[in-house]
Amino acid sequence: MKIALIAMSGIRACDTELLELGLTLPGFVERSKQIASLPSLGLLTLAGMTPQKHSVEYTEVADLSVTDKMTIVTKSVTPDLVAISSYSAQINEAYELAMRFRARGIPVVIGGPHVTALPHEAQKYATSVILGEGEPVWLEILSDAEAGKLKLIYDGRKQEFDLADAPMPAYELLDISKYNRITVQTSRGCPHSCEFCAGSNLICSHYMQKPAEKVLAEIDKICSIWPHPFIEFADDNSFVNKAYWKHLLPELKQRNIKWFTETDLSVAEDPELLKLMRESGCAQVLIGFESPTLDPLDHLELNSNWKLHRFNRYKEAIRAIQSHGITVNGCFIIGLDGQTTSIFDDIYNFVRETELYEVQITILTPFPGTALYERLKKSNRLIEPANWAKCTLFDLNFRPQNMTEQELRTGFHRLATKLYSDNFTQWRRNTFKQNLRSVAKCA
Repeated sequence: MKIALIAMSGIRACDTELLELGLTLPGFVERSKQIASLPSLGLLTLAGMTPQKHSVEYTEVADLSVTDKMTIVTKSVTPDLVAISSYSAQINEAYELAMRFRARGIPVVIGGPHVTALPHEAQKYATSVILGEGEPVWLEILSDAEAGKLKLIYDGRKQEFDLADAPMPAYELLDISKYNRITVQTSRGCPHSCEFCAGSNLICSHYMQKPAEKVLAEIDKICSIWPHPFIEFADDNSFVNKAYWKHLLPELKQRNIKWFTETDLSVAEDPELLKLMRESGCAQVLIGFESPTLDPLDHLELNSNWKLHRFNRYKEAIRAIQSHGITVNGCFIIGLDGQTTSIFDDIYNFVRETELYEVQITILTPFPGTALYERLKKSNRLIEPANWAKCTLFDLNFRPQNMTEQELRTGFHRLATKLYSDNFTQWRRNTFKQNLRSVAKCA
């Protein structure tokens, strides 16, 4: 079979004013480009486990022209099977694309967190839907597609899957010139289980760790097609198992790469780990602080009040990490219960006081399948419960608790203007370099 894998990549935002604002804000634009330029690791993984008797083509939706979408959507051939991966913000585009293929008699399978949360919705548009992880069911899908007997639902959640059995992603399908970083996964899941999180917890039921040898093999493959790459570890929380990383990092050091990942602030409590991270090429870690004030953190996590209990360590943790030459991208959510209009000044002052190198602000987003979505739906606080196009992290689709919708939108725009101004961005970066020089002198 000829198989077309289509990734619904790229940043989305319905707020046109924010998009226009972003054109002049370096911090916002840079982060947007980084997000948009990530390939779909899920689809590459499925490609990697596809038997060689099939031909596989990987395409980013941004590479498809409008006229091509009406006729042939792939680069060279008419596919026998199409697989689409999508998040909520792009799901309507994914559905439209699926219907166009099906109108031509081409079967379409579709998966991802949104589809797992709302399979009956997705069934209206696709031939088959994948729930949970794709690896446990992909070979069955291929066999059924060859026989012309695709099932309506393939539920990966009903089968045990171990990352020790993870296939090598087909990185060779990528045009490396189109990306500024390539993703590698070392784990799935996160023990914190935040109410708002739409990460891998939506598709897998427990935390899993990939063997270090497999991770290194994937990085070696990337290095074979892109010398000295920038790697983004596609984990929700990389350093849950610190002993694992202390084994992995010395090996990474030998690969001469630069890398980025997401973690929690516990990494700041381990100087040995920070030293190994920096020596192995860690350029930046992204940490979800969520709020610079205490009250909104209460009950943000479903398993514990982990962030609340560590709130007093926020500032110390940032300084500890950045003193090792690793920049921190601090993430803050606007619209949490307990926040008032003072949150905009609170975030700006926190960033300035802690001298964060980078900062990311988002609007609280109720993604389908999350506990947050269910809570806001039950309390009648969702504005448009099925407007998935607003699941962008930058559009407001719920009623805030302690401010009006307009106050939140206006405050968000003003804060973005201040945070990402040329002057403040340059000040943060210059301050980081000055602090590093001071640390070096004292060493």
